[in-house]
Amino acid sequence: MRRKGVGAPVLHLLMFLGALVTLAPLLWMIAASFMPVGEANSYPPRLWPSSPTLVHYRDLFTRLDLARSFLNSVAITVLATVISVLVNSMAGYGFAKLPLPGRDRLFRGLSAALVIPAQVGMLPLFLLLREMGLINTYAGVLVPYAASVYGIFLVRQYTLGLPDELLDAARVDGAGELRVFATVALPVIRPILVTLAAFTFLSAWNDFMWPLIVLSDSARYTLPVALANLVGEHVQDTELMMAGSVITTLPALLAFLLFQRTYVRGITAGSLKG
Repeated sequence: MRRKGVGAPVLHLLMFLGALVTLAPLLWMIAASFMPVGEANSYPPRLWPSSPTLVHYRDLFTRLDLARSFLNSVAITVLATVISVLVNSMAGYGFAKLPLPGRDRLFRGLSAALVIPAQVGMLPLFLLLREMGLINTYAGVLVPYAASVYGIFLVRQYTLGLPDELLDAARVDGAGELRVFATVALPVIRPILVTLAAFTFLSAWNDFMWPLIVLSDSARYTLPVALANLVGEHVQDTELMMAGSVITTLPALLAFLLFQRTYVRGITAGSLKG
């Protein structure tokens, strides 16, 4: 095939078909969200709405008040991203560059937590937050994002490549550790911070289990929890559920497409440095 010059076109065709198969459910979800009531369940199944309508999106934001859950998700996701980047960047920098007593032993113990499933820690964390009075609060939802082992590990591995001479030069000029971190280290490690921000944004926006456990007031539900709560009552309203799925999926998809190059570049750099 390579000698005949058909290898590349065939490979591209196979890749296109594979991408089409992967995207087919997503494309049908978008198409079904614009279908009139009952059309998504017709046989044979339709691939495109006969008369596109926005009635399902209008119902979600008016009759079912999904706008509140959407705003809850936006607020929690933005706060989680900012807090995660701030705390994990300082912790990762400290583990990489500050001569703290027992630093390496502490980091090895912290890294061991990477092999523990997140679900294992949910019960003790829930009990701890209950004693602190943070159940059914936004603060309780944000706690797991404040400092993550993966985020600290990612920043630390990248920061190890930062030359010590550059930091020492700033210290000799009289800069304190906080100023060295803010003015010297942060600009250099910005690619990995963008990667961490994108990763945290996607995780916080799509998180279903933890908000479901912590929040009991429907007025505080995030978008994935609110949408799942609607399934029981509107399980037959396929078009309505598809519209809710589009609203839930679209922001995360746009964020990934926006930060895709930086995300991949930061992951690659973080795995090679240190």
